[in-house]
Amino acid sequence: MDSTLLMIIGLAAGVLAGLFGIGGGIIIVPALVYVARLPLQTAIGTSLGALLLPVGALGAWSYYRGGHLDWRAALWVALGLFFGAFFGAKLAQAMTDASLRRMFSVVLVVVAVKMWMS
Repeated sequence: MDSTLLMIIGLAAGVLAGLFGIGGGIIIVPALVYVARLPLQTAIGTSLGALLLPVGALGAWSYYRGGHLDWRAALWVALGLFFGAFFGAKLAQAMTDASLRRMFSVVLVVVAVKMWMS
């Protein structure tokens, strides 16, 4: 699996987490499924692994025991999250409330349409 691609997924999720307070379920899981081509259960387990402490520790452990967590991928995504959340937060603070709400709405619609159509 390409570590650069995983880092980009983590970076994008980090930026969006900093902007909107979102990440795992709405950004990382779909990206790991549609971009990195991981099976859904593995994408969920990997997302939890990336968000491990304190958010997903018990959930990640359960997926790990079931064989559905890619630790290597989770660590690369986590590295992207670390830096991406900083830049996303900076960007959000430079935006107006209205433009931030509109951007967030677009993200939600795009993810919803993609999930609906696949």
